[in-house]
Amino acid sequence: MLEELLRLIYPKHDISALIDRVEKLKTEYASKISKERFSLTERDVVLITYGDQLNGEEQNRLTTLHSFLDKYIKHCINSIHLLPFYPYTSDDGFSVVNYTQVNPDIGTWNDIQNMAKDYHLMFDAVINHMSQKSDWFQGYLNDQPDFKQYFIDADPSDDWSKVIRPRTSPLLHAFSSKSKQTKNIWTTFSQDQVDLNYSNPDVLISILAVLLEYIDKGAILLRLDAIGFLFKKPGTTCIHLEETHAIIKVIRLVIKDLAPQVVLVSETNVPHKENMSYFGNGTDEAHMVYNFTLPPLLAYSILKGSTQTFSKWTKSLSLPSEETCFINFTASHDGIGVRPLTGILPEEEGKLLIEAAVANGGLISYRSMPNGNKSPYEINCNYLSLLFGKEKSEKLAIKRMILAQAVMLSFPGVPSFYFHSLFGSTNDIEGVSKTGMNRSINREKLDVDTLENELDEENGLRATIFNELKNMIQCRIMQKAFSPTASFKVLDMEEGLFVLQRTAALNEQKILCIYNFTSEERKITFPDGAFNELLSNEIVSGEIELNSYEFKWLVYS
Repeated sequence: MLEELLRLIYPKHDISALIDRVEKLKTEYASKISKERFSLTERDVVLITYGDQLNGEEQNRLTTLHSFLDKYIKHCINSIHLLPFYPYTSDDGFSVVNYTQVNPDIGTWNDIQNMAKDYHLMFDAVINHMSQKSDWFQGYLNDQPDFKQYFIDADPSDDWSKVIRPRTSPLLHAFSSKSKQTKNIWTTFSQDQVDLNYSNPDVLISILAVLLEYIDKGAILLRLDAIGFLFKKPGTTCIHLEETHAIIKVIRLVIKDLAPQVVLVSETNVPHKENMSYFGNGTDEAHMVYNFTLPPLLAYSILKGSTQTFSKWTKSLSLPSEETCFINFTASHDGIGVRPLTGILPEEEGKLLIEAAVANGGLISYRSMPNGNKSPYEINCNYLSLLFGKEKSEKLAIKRMILAQAVMLSFPGVPSFYFHSLFGSTNDIEGVSKTGMNRSINREKLDVDTLENELDEENGLRATIFNELKNMIQCRIMQKAFSPTASFKVLDMEEGLFVLQRTAALNEQKILCIYNFTSEERKITFPDGAFNELLSNEIVSGEIELNSYEFKWLVYS
């Protein structure tokens, strides 16, 4: 299998020699990496956070974060997605200077490994691109043999007209080498983020070494950032290419032999069908795929008070094998992507989200189209702020936020919370003014003492959001029917109501998750027996009343 994949990617190279290099790398790490037992269950919940999310007076940032997490979430969240904690030059970590160092401004590898003792850690593998200030790129510009052809010097006269762009910035940026040659370097995301050249097998070997190093340092999950853009060829879209999928399969094969417990997570903010392709055949690519359609479609449906499109889409979801599942979320360090709505929600309907975001200080980022036009790419807005809606109502926003997170928690897959969603943040308008970056609106770094004081305010916004979500998570992780492998079924209900049935293996447990997406009181009748409502521990039967944006998790009693 490995030979076949390498021949597809590198048809003009000595494949036997390349296989020998892969085997040598595996031998090097075989004695370092332990094979642990690990499988995803209903108890797995992920928190997405920056390593320097919190400022403290006495400790480094990672230690401050670790202490805070132990105090507030250790009893209910067992996994931490640490956003890039490596030295970087821009984009809050996604322009990596050195893949195998910890940013000294926030801590050390010892801090990372201490956190790995208490939580399952997800590392960010930012392997499509790296910083223009990195040793790799500087070595390339200085004509060092070790970095020859590590980056893409593209011929502007080639046919790049079909390239799918996620930004409006230039595709190529000019750099001068030591020999004074001008190199037109491929830059998918920005001038400071130069794309690696995977048509050079040396790059693949170097990146495999980086990933194995991450596993050795404590990573149980690896997030493959922007993985869809990995391989480039003239005359193509340069996204989702056959070679890209083959590289992911190589990564999985190598890691499976050394660390079968490791979970690969693909990050592709694209239309749903394209996103699903990263499961491969269900056994050979990503174990988990980010459910990118969920955040915008869920927010739209709640703001619209409509469940028709949401129910139809949820019914269409399927997985290629029991080895795969979604990683569900409503917000992240990035914006709320609108491309994942393609083919699901008419563009005209999606304007409701843009209007709600702008009404609450949100912003819109665009991408360049092949015809030269610009199209919305993502909504830059905190999720809670988005749910204030055009009414700009905090009371409504809290109800809508709790409802949205309840839906996400019950959805098939593994739930994940962005730090600012879990702890009730809103738009950081001042942050955007300081950086000039739209995404800064939801990337605020917080003072730990101030945050803890706000969490102690009984009726405060942060305390209200966090306490509600904490209770839901604590309940969720005790239910077998919320396992990633538990089956799901959408029940047909009248418009505005969404009912999801989750069933554990062997019918060990069945849960009815009932949601009112509207601002009005609704009633629903279940004539077949009594239920135990999990969060209130009340027995309900017959006609069930739901207040505006209310939900219930019901177990057959």
